[in-house]
Amino acid sequence: MKKIVNCSQMKNLDRHTIEMKKVPSLVLMERAALAVAEEMVREPDRLQNTLVVCGTGNNGGDGAAIARILSLWGYRVSVLFLGNPQHMSEETRVQKDICDSYRIPETNNPCWNEYTTIVDAVFGIGLSRNIQGEYKEIIEQINQSGAYVWSVDIPSGINGDTGAVMGTAIRADETVTFAFAKAGHYLYPGTSFCGNIHVKDIGIYMEPEDEEEYLYCPEIRDFELFPERKKDGNKGTFGKILIAAGSCNMAGAAYLSARAALLTGAGMVKIHTVEENRMILQQLLPEALLYTDSKENWEERKKMWQKNIDWADVVVLGPGIGQEQRAREMTAFYLASCRKPMVVDADALNIISAEPQLKSFLGNHCILTPHMGEFSRLTGISISKLKNDPISYARRTARTLGAACVAKDARTVTALTDETVYLNLSGNDGMATAGSGDVLSGILGGLLGQYKAFAMVAPLGVYLHGLAGDEACRTVGKRCMTAADILQGLAAVLKKIEE
Repeated sequence: MKKIVNCSQMKNLDRHTIEMKKVPSLVLMERAALAVAEEMVREPDRLQNTLVVCGTGNNGGDGAAIARILSLWGYRVSVLFLGNPQHMSEETRVQKDICDSYRIPETNNPCWNEYTTIVDAVFGIGLSRNIQGEYKEIIEQINQSGAYVWSVDIPSGINGDTGAVMGTAIRADETVTFAFAKAGHYLYPGTSFCGNIHVKDIGIYMEPEDEEEYLYCPEIRDFELFPERKKDGNKGTFGKILIAAGSCNMAGAAYLSARAALLTGAGMVKIHTVEENRMILQQLLPEALLYTDSKENWEERKKMWQKNIDWADVVVLGPGIGQEQRAREMTAFYLASCRKPMVVDADALNIISAEPQLKSFLGNHCILTPHMGEFSRLTGISISKLKNDPISYARRTARTLGAACVAKDARTVTALTDETVYLNLSGNDGMATAGSGDVLSGILGGLLGQYKAFAMVAPLGVYLHGLAGDEACRTVGKRCMTAADILQGLAAVLKKIEE
């Protein structure tokens, strides 16, 4: 899996390389500048007239070195230094002196629309407060210049930990960062300011024994962590999934979740739903077993529900069940009676939020899959706060409730009970469509039925769901995408993985 760091971790890694590994800071700065320059010259036609805008911190030193390297390679380059020269870091002062000795042109009053390329080396990840005054004016002029913009490390004004815009921010076409990407590169809104992101090796590495709480991003090769299907297996080998889903006029949620579980490889799927859905589901999904509540008394109904739990290897609870009396009784019973792997989704989460005593039944056998509205109800925290720092809140929720938390959003964050956190980079905005979450619940249920690596199912299931959406996007486009298209994309992606 790809590792992502926060700003504090990156500074510690940088310091460790300099102090413990004895690599001089200026060496790292030179390598960083060379990495940016090498990316820039891949499109030399854009470099007819380049301005490098430098701050007083080490990001500015990177910029000064970039200006010198491009100039020595024969490109027309000038440099603008912002801020009080007395506040320059030692390394940036050295790089400025080197620029002066090479007679790199320096400007104090640039005509912004003259430049074909502008390099943003103002703040990097060191920014700690909102941008105001001269810096704000400069950033707005860069954004309005029409030039092609490269940002060094991260667009100035973007919080490297949360992706938040700190007053204003550079809108880059390309961002070159070093050693590891930062969370702010991929979280919204920051990622929309970064353009294309390039992560370059400049000689900063993690130690094998390093036990920091890094952020992880699943990749396609991580599916190798799952064992191959047994060639002599049978339908019982690959998991029996009980999906408690659907209500009157909500048969679609049950269908989408159950279909996703089957497509993911589950051997058997049983749908627990209401009698009104029987004919619809038998026609849509004859492969699934079906149990519908009848008119038995409460004691007889509990016996049947327990029988379903005993039959299953995995339970998916909540898609489309509503919040009426039957749904509340069923949610309470399943949570209290089942300690098998369980995906808790949609209306079940809303019922838990309304009846917080049910939280006591959650545990490390559960994967919670709230979207931001459900997450807000579950935690009592506003959606805006959750979206501003989903990593911290997902980690806190997993720790507090003792269950894995899949906080669904444009960038879904998965936090496990051991506080490991995963950021999902697959998927697209076409997946913001009714039923998409039901498909995810079925994918997670199907994977849980086949694989014992519980900790890997949640992040890889989310990643697989996103890949299915990306496949659907290639087929039908974002605007036309439906949950059924995601199901088709799921089948296509799994076929590619198996090949």
